[in-house]
Amino acid sequence: MKNTLYILSFFTLLLMTSCTKDFEDINTNPNAPNTVQPSLLLRQVIYDFGEQMSYEGFVAGDLLSQHRTALDFNLFDRHALKSPQLGGNPWPIFYTNLRDNEIILTQSKTTSTFKVYEGPALILKAYMAAGLTDLFGDVPYFEAFNGIEGTVTPSYDSQESIYLNENGILDNLDKGIEAITNYDLAIPLEGDILFNGDLDAWVKFANSLKLKYLLRISDQVDVSIELQTIYNEDNYISATAENAIFNFTNTDPNSFRLAQLRIGDFNNFVLSETMENILIDLNDDRISTFFKPFENSSSNQFNGLINGIDASSTSIALADYSLAGSAFREDTSVLDANFITSWEVHFILAEAALKGLISANAQELYETGVAHAFEYWQTDLPATYLTTNAAYNAPGTTPLQQIITQKWIANLINGYEGWVDYRRTGFPEFNAISASLNNGLIPVRMPYPAEEEALNAENYNQAASATNGNDINFPVWWDQN
Repeated sequence: MKNTLYILSFFTLLLMTSCTKDFEDINTNPNAPNTVQPSLLLRQVIYDFGEQMSYEGFVAGDLLSQHRTALDFNLFDRHALKSPQLGGNPWPIFYTNLRDNEIILTQSKTTSTFKVYEGPALILKAYMAAGLTDLFGDVPYFEAFNGIEGTVTPSYDSQESIYLNENGILDNLDKGIEAITNYDLAIPLEGDILFNGDLDAWVKFANSLKLKYLLRISDQVDVSIELQTIYNEDNYISATAENAIFNFTNTDPNSFRLAQLRIGDFNNFVLSETMENILIDLNDDRISTFFKPFENSSSNQFNGLINGIDASSTSIALADYSLAGSAFREDTSVLDANFITSWEVHFILAEAALKGLISANAQELYETGVAHAFEYWQTDLPATYLTTNAAYNAPGTTPLQQIITQKWIANLINGYEGWVDYRRTGFPEFNAISASLNNGLIPVRMPYPAEEEALNAENYNQAASATNGNDINFPVWWDQN
């Protein structure tokens, strides 16, 4: 684990600016400074996005990906995604941080002493934009993020253009790498809580993200040459010491947020039946890291609950189900905010090799990914784990199923990544929702939030029309087969 974070409140360090109205409530932060040192803002963007999406990952992403089940306040768990409760509204997290990151990017291009920030800001923009469009599909992008200097009612751009066009995701990653490669001044990068100012690490981060996003769109675009080139150059995150993460601490204000909330909120989330069945079938020791034996167990057993119960008509005894492990409340110093890791990169490469998009040994990549994932979650890898039910070619499974299932397990609390991979591949197999509010269907996109209809009505209406009335069952561009 690395980079223990001690961060003072951002707002005590900065000048304040006046409020704006309408769409600017999201596109322009009413408390944001007009002028601020980019080192402070970089630290703030990385921390705020990582902290908030880790919380979202626990209370919403883990429900959609069936890692956990919610006992109460669980409309989201029943797939009423337009009714977020304890979580499930990541839209403002993306736009607030993309807007603040745009300030860094503008400063880097207009002030020579800030030029070192250009590459990291472009890479972060690509990273957050990909997370945003992968959840929602078409979103305001090319006209967004500029606050008062830009439009407050930006049009929605197609996901395809956000990925592929100039100044889009892939282009910004390339430009970020180029900016870092061409940087020749002595002024260091400060405020970097991911890599402590190591620009070479930012290049590896960008290449790792390129692998991820190229694979994500590979059903729509031939990306094999680009993937093979990155793989051959071997300049991506490949060791656990290189992970793009920062640590939570064990005390306020930088402990994992669930450790700071009332116990009732924390205890609302228990092991899901889907997660239990998969971990038990694999004889996976990480179940003891992720969860606790249920209170009424007589022999340290684990018990999961089916997702999406009707809390108004189902009586549940909390003592009969497994709560989250100590890392999520009692000792959050062992927990990370995860941007991308070596285990995820190896699973990405294993899938690419399996699909013939790169020339590489898919099984070796898979097994390395598993080993790194166990190391990341500080659990010993059993000697027989990769020769039994978790084997690459285990009977009754497929290599793709094994790759995505292992990736899904390790992606606990990592935003909505497990759900995104399920949408792409259909793995792992999810259980039916107990009392679905979506006609038994697993959603394939997040809905645009209600405030968009009020604040950006004309553009929202066009986007809603293009998604069958803002339908959560309407696939995004890379998911359209």
